[in-house]
Amino acid sequence: MPKEEKSITKTVFAFIKVFLVAGVLSSNVQSYAGAPELPKDIKWLTNDSDPVFASDDAKKGGTFHAALMSFPMTFRIVGPDSNDSFRNAILDNQKSLIGIHPNTLNIIPEIATHWAFGKDKKTMYFKLNQKARWSDGVPVTARDFAYTLEFMRSKYIVAPWYNDYYSKEIDRVIVYDDYTLAVVSTKAEPDLYLKLGLIPTPIHYYKKLGEDFVRKYNWEIVPNTGAYRISDFVKGKSIVFKRKKDWWGNDLKYFKNRYNVDRIIFTVIRDNNMIWEYFKKGIIDEFNLTIPEYWHVKSKTPVIENGYVHRIWFFNDTQQSAMGLWLNQDKGIFKDINVRYAFAHAMNVEKVIEKVLRNDYFRLEHGFMGYGRYSNEKIKARRFNLDKVDFHMKKAGWKRGADGIWEKGKNRFSVEVVYGYDDHTPRLVVLKEEAKKAGIELNLQKLDPAAVFKKILEKKHDVAWMGWSTSFRPQFWEHFHSVNAHKPQTNNITNTDDPDMDKLIDAYRNSLEEKERINLSLKIQQKIHDLGVFVPTFMVPYTRDAYWRWWKLPKVPGTKNSTDLFDPFSSMTGGLFWFDSKAYDETKKAMKKDEKFDPVTIIDETYKMKTITMKIQ
Repeated sequence: MPKEEKSITKTVFAFIKVFLVAGVLSSNVQSYAGAPELPKDIKWLTNDSDPVFASDDAKKGGTFHAALMSFPMTFRIVGPDSNDSFRNAILDNQKSLIGIHPNTLNIIPEIATHWAFGKDKKTMYFKLNQKARWSDGVPVTARDFAYTLEFMRSKYIVAPWYNDYYSKEIDRVIVYDDYTLAVVSTKAEPDLYLKLGLIPTPIHYYKKLGEDFVRKYNWEIVPNTGAYRISDFVKGKSIVFKRKKDWWGNDLKYFKNRYNVDRIIFTVIRDNNMIWEYFKKGIIDEFNLTIPEYWHVKSKTPVIENGYVHRIWFFNDTQQSAMGLWLNQDKGIFKDINVRYAFAHAMNVEKVIEKVLRNDYFRLEHGFMGYGRYSNEKIKARRFNLDKVDFHMKKAGWKRGADGIWEKGKNRFSVEVVYGYDDHTPRLVVLKEEAKKAGIELNLQKLDPAAVFKKILEKKHDVAWMGWSTSFRPQFWEHFHSVNAHKPQTNNITNTDDPDMDKLIDAYRNSLEEKERINLSLKIQQKIHDLGVFVPTFMVPYTRDAYWRWWKLPKVPGTKNSTDLFDPFSSMTGGLFWFDSKAYDETKKAMKKDEKFDPVTIIDETYKMKTITMKIQ
């Protein structure tokens, strides 16, 4: 099921997931014979000393049943319609060269066993695990990492963002032998490892790219390197993943005792209330309770009160999703900055938090909270203020109409807010009612989540109600640089086109010095706030779940960066839970005899943010 306040799209940390295609190596990829010798002074590094975060008690087996609210429009991870939430399940089953430890944030091995940094601060060298295999049994080699640039620069993938990124950010891949390679950035980077930890693509599988790429690979199940692979699917209904029993990563330190379930079955259930009903019947195994109504009210149900289902409230300490209202400046009404300011001051977010969200949520002050020194803590979101609405609207030359809504000539301050989940309707209804007091009419349009995201990426929205996923460092270019404005299939959904913003973002991308990057990050965030294109709403520094008692979690149920305790796939935090067949039999027997267990609610504050002082209800 969709997780509360999760983004529709997700960056799997800062690692760019890429495809490769077979063919003759281009000038961007050096062959074995053409490659220079490895530098003699390379200092190879690895990490086998950080603490594990999985449980030794974990067992393999069982089937985990989950829900999807919409079926993906493609299994491709690039190109039209690929940027939806299900993409994560495919991406997370492709391992990278390296990973990030979720608690220490140190580099840890994935496909590469060792790595080294070049003196130029642009190059990283990697030694591959020779046991790594594709899901069809073919060994993973350096050549599987090598054809990235040609593919990602190709017009045939119809992916402007990737075309641009791999033209301007990655210089070349050097293959030394089957299990040794280097990846070279176009420029030196302060956090080079976040950029160069590429993913391989099976060079033995892909054919030469052509104009039929989008259609040809729309539903192809591509060989992968992760613990699971799609084994079956019925379009519009279900998708099944099966664990590889002899997966090459089973015994690696940071993968051991993870990815424990034999099968994961995603069933399409298009209504969240219906998912809840399926969950209570045991058809779905876990349900997210972050939404206050579910935690405080709907949890008062026999399966929980009788102890068959457990609840958990787990606090994390990680980057916060940029959740809020995104204003499309290509719509005439939002071209005036005063109108944008007025809109922000007409949004009574605090009332939503108090009346709808039971004060469980916190106000998001801007779109980049939780990034440590990279976050501008001085920025405060514009609060609900009728006087300021009045000031800005009059300054923009508007006046109140007969029905109280602002008017200017033939224009009326009436805008459409598009969103994708029924559970968000009560929040938007409060915003709608309060905005009307300010003279602004919100027309709420609820669509299927996939349809919402398609409409937003096509830039056909007035106001988008959504959140973006996070990355290790703030990412600005995708969302606010003019190169991504005024065209579809990019993440600049506000169509921000500001020369001063572009200069700041370009400087941030090109900077080598951490202090300078931090300073630029703070300035960019201030600039975003000053432009008024995004109205931040809530942040949720925790996850809450209900789950049937036959599912088990480690003693510390998650990690510092866990936003989903029942994510089966994520390289960084996923696959920690497991199936307990004894508890399953015990529970089914008790239910049959109408016997009860003590109800269980776990509250884990191991990683609770120090700034959080909320009283648990």
